[in-house]
Amino acid sequence: QVQLVESGGGLVQAGGSLRLSCAASERTFVRYAVGWFRQAPGKEREFVAAITWPDSSTNYADSVKGRFTISRNNVKNTVYLQMGSLKDEDTAVYFCGKGLGSDPAGYSYWGQGTQVTVSS
Repeated sequence: QVQLVESGGGLVQAGGSLRLSCAASERTFVRYAVGWFRQAPGKEREFVAAITWPDSSTNYADSVKGRFTISRNNVKNTVYLQMGSLKDEDTAVYFCGKGLGSDPAGYSYWGQGTQVTVSS
């Protein structure tokens, strides 16, 4: 069973940046498509970004295009989400998952999440 661990969340001022990490317990993680999602209180989990394997094609939600970048380091077995120009509405718990696409139903494993809070 794949275990995913997110880290890097925190409190940041609007306009600031954060880099989230998603590390996996299995070396085969490097061959997975991975997505980042977020969930704000009282809202459904929503797609943020995804990266495929092996071509590392990326896909982003319209709300984060041009501000967030998803990438992977196969040596470190880690997927990153670089977030910039952060806004209040980016405040949420961010999750990484093993799967494909922009629908959470397409993901089979999730981490425990990391909180991102943007203050204005």
